[in-house]
Amino acid sequence: MANAEHSVRGSATTDTRTGRARIALWLVAAVLALRQTVAVLGQPPGERFPDLETWLGDNGVLRAGGPLYEDGGFTGTPFAGLVLTPLTHAAEQTLGVAWTLGTLLLVAGVGVVAARALPGPVSRRSSLLAAPVAISLLMLSLPVRNSFHLGQTSIIPVLLVLLGCFAVRGERASGALIGLAAALQPTVLLFAPLLWFTGRRRAAAGSVLTFAVCSALAWAALPGDSRTYWLDHAAGAGLGSHSDGLANQSLHGMLLRFGLEGPLEIALYLVLAAAVTWFGLRRAVHCARDGQLLLAVALTGCVAVAVAPTTWQHQTLWLLLAVVGRVGKRERDRMLWPFLTVAAVTLPAKMLLPNLSVMAPIRENAVLLMAVAAACAVPFLDRSSPHFRQPVPTVYVTPAPSRWSRVPLLPFWRRVVSRPNLLLELIAIRVGYSIYSQIRLAATAGVDEARAHGRQINAIEQAIGIDIEHWFNHVVVDSAWLESFFNFYYTSFHFPVPLLILGLLFVRSPGDYRWARSALAFATLLALVGFWLYPLAPPRLMPGMGFVDTVHGTVDLANPDFGAMTAVTNQYAAMPSLHFGWSLWCGVVVVMLAPKLWMKALGLLHPLITFAVIVGTANHWILDAVGGAAVVAAGFGLTHLLAGPRRVILPQDTAPAAGGPDTAAAPTAPVLVPAAREPEPEPGARTADTPGAAAQGVTAPGVAAQGGKAPGVTARGAKESAAPQ
Repeated sequence: MANAEHSVRGSATTDTRTGRARIALWLVAAVLALRQTVAVLGQPPGERFPDLETWLGDNGVLRAGGPLYEDGGFTGTPFAGLVLTPLTHAAEQTLGVAWTLGTLLLVAGVGVVAARALPGPVSRRSSLLAAPVAISLLMLSLPVRNSFHLGQTSIIPVLLVLLGCFAVRGERASGALIGLAAALQPTVLLFAPLLWFTGRRRAAAGSVLTFAVCSALAWAALPGDSRTYWLDHAAGAGLGSHSDGLANQSLHGMLLRFGLEGPLEIALYLVLAAAVTWFGLRRAVHCARDGQLLLAVALTGCVAVAVAPTTWQHQTLWLLLAVVGRVGKRERDRMLWPFLTVAAVTLPAKMLLPNLSVMAPIRENAVLLMAVAAACAVPFLDRSSPHFRQPVPTVYVTPAPSRWSRVPLLPFWRRVVSRPNLLLELIAIRVGYSIYSQIRLAATAGVDEARAHGRQINAIEQAIGIDIEHWFNHVVVDSAWLESFFNFYYTSFHFPVPLLILGLLFVRSPGDYRWARSALAFATLLALVGFWLYPLAPPRLMPGMGFVDTVHGTVDLANPDFGAMTAVTNQYAAMPSLHFGWSLWCGVVVVMLAPKLWMKALGLLHPLITFAVIVGTANHWILDAVGGAAVVAAGFGLTHLLAGPRRVILPQDTAPAAGGPDTAAAPTAPVLVPAAREPEPEPGARTADTPGAAAQGVTAPGVAAQGGKAPGVTARGAKESAAPQ
């Protein structure tokens, strides 16, 4: 009876939390939809929907009565032109309101249908939360945002295909919807082979027949335009301006960007398109037979993205649907593919990859490469795999008792000491820093306000007697070797030292890597608040105070847009100083984790030199460094509040007795060790990657007690092995 009562209470609590989460997610989706609507309708009527205006405006090709493709403004099929022509009057009367609301309904329809088509087994919680999550991701994606902004119709074919595959009953209706979608976007006809080879042959034949009928109607009504589209331009190839532009994310566009043209480019394009079609459709058919029809639809759509002559950004929505595929046997690797997919579809490529010339081919074709990878290479799991529903669980450990007994630890942050997925970490760091840079650049203010804050800081320092910036700046200027050293240190050590420390921790001490990385992230986020709320002119940008900018040289302070750096970074983001803050973080981490005294001393030397450098080069006030120290302290404090102290408790299952390996093992007490190394499993012990570990109640990889200590763990906790996983 007690167990039954506990089960009922647990179920009720879970349902309550799920209900609250569902309401919150629907509110997020509504806010995103409202934001998108306001962004579109907030534009003047003449500036809304530039593509739609090209078609339906006063001088639009659909109203002028001339050829559709005469000026290259219209890139749709003749059937699309035939269907859109009656909408001219309605679009003109409603000033885009009806078009915007209709697009919202289309997006909601795609999200709801996709959420209901998730490959099973699906938990009740996932089924309840899937729709608002899907709609939110769609609202954030670049294809949907471009469709709203440009007034495009690319969402309609996606919704028609989803309705044909998952919503309507009967193969005849399914084929009609998919054929109608193909008449609007010819590459959708690739779904016919998918239907045929998965046993829905009537639907496949119906889709081809519907496509042929719609195209024939358009040919009868618009013979000249149909001839131009299908014969002169080979199904739209070459329509629109700049087929070699970055917006054309197709194999044809990529080859043009590589400088290929003429018969060689066409031949290579046909070979690549045939290969992608062959491998992609084979994988899609396999996924459909495996019961993952939504993934099969997404992969077929990715093939269409790659092989179409022109695939504009608003047509790449198929890639987002591929997020439903499951990749990775371990739970810690399971989020890599969804993160990469969502990032590729929602963020500009320049935020995903650094602006280096060697990365340009990948950065310029990021969406295309993701679509080709999804269609042909990504190792999606079959439903028959034992890891499809239950991946190898991540090992969570218990924080050590906190000295701050009155500060309750928040329960939702679970500590992990195993090594995280490297690629996921790199992408997350890159995206996080890109977002940080964008917010920092956007946190601009008036020059007068920033200089007024500079005078406030200077007055405070004078009041407490620490205003040594001017004196020290001129000491540096009068010493050529010191000025050269300070300039070199300022420009060379800000990024490499933190990255080096993070890299070493990732390899040698995964648990400490997570702890240190979280503290650094919190400190950086808090610094953004300071940049936004308190724009501050550094000493070098304060006119009349006699400071010399040793790093950037002489600038025209009378011109607010001085210097090339103004277009790259916000030069008034000085309080707090992350130059000093990041160096202080490095010093704290090295002092806490380095095994040698000389290493600790070297770690302390870095923030001390950085403090002297930022003051001596007139890039920061002394109080900026105080602010940097404050956000770093707050970052470590938040990490402690969420996850507890750095040390963790590694509970032990059993340990071999002294009598030999066959002797019965006796339970041992939990061992308190620093999270400084990833423990190496003992022979025969269960590890984090052993599926049975969770069932046995093991929460950390093999740590056995020997005389009250874990094997390989000294009193200082620095001997654990970092065995790669």
